[in-house]
Amino acid sequence: MPRYAITVEYDGAPFVGWQIQDNGPSVQAAIATALHAMTRERAIVQGAGRTDTGVHALGQVAHFDLSREWPTDRLRDGLNFHLRPDPVAIIDATAVDDEFHARFSATARHYRYRIINRRSQLALDRGRAWHVPRPLDAAAMHEAAQYLIGRHDFTTFRSAHCQAKSPVKTLDMVSVERAGDEIDIEVSARSFLHRQVRSLAGSLKQVGEGKWTAGDLGAALEAADRAACGPVAPADGLYLLSVDYDNVEA
Repeated sequence: MPRYAITVEYDGAPFVGWQIQDNGPSVQAAIATALHAMTRERAIVQGAGRTDTGVHALGQVAHFDLSREWPTDRLRDGLNFHLRPDPVAIIDATAVDDEFHARFSATARHYRYRIINRRSQLALDRGRAWHVPRPLDAAAMHEAAQYLIGRHDFTTFRSAHCQAKSPVKTLDMVSVERAGDEIDIEVSARSFLHRQVRSLAGSLKQVGEGKWTAGDLGAALEAADRAACGPVAPADGLYLLSVDYDNVEA
């Protein structure tokens, strides 16, 4: 059966997350429904990352199998037609080999957490960024974030509901940069724990406000204790930027 990979952009606000659940609409279900409307097949859509309720994506990757070959441009355009009016867009579709798996073949995932740091309330970015009115020191946040790079036990920054077998993960990159009123926290790793990025973002905000030092963040990491985590950042500032694969364009 031909296998296809798609790159997906979505606004997470109206969804309970990527994964199909009983308590509301999901992005995975929206794409599966659009596929059925277009192809009359009930394909299983496998995503690279199970984003939570309210989390957005600019470059989620998913794959599915169909019983016959489809021109990839037609597949992309047909899915986009049937996805309306949901805030989900198929950016591209690519034929891939049978060994490709959107989740298990991924070599890196890249996330961005957006903070709008100003006194005035949000208008255009409401629901798409964390509004923090108190001034933040982005340089101090970036310096502290370097403690997080490498292989660590991230129990402190792991949701109590996380189903991962181990709290040990390797963060390849963490950066914090300001551009005007916006502060972006970018994080890259092969895989993440449940709510790890939001937990890190909330703790880095503590540093930016001067409530924590870089050493305090390092101590929280070393504690390997969820109670040592700062407040968890809200979901609407988080974006799955892209997913990397070896020798595959997806």
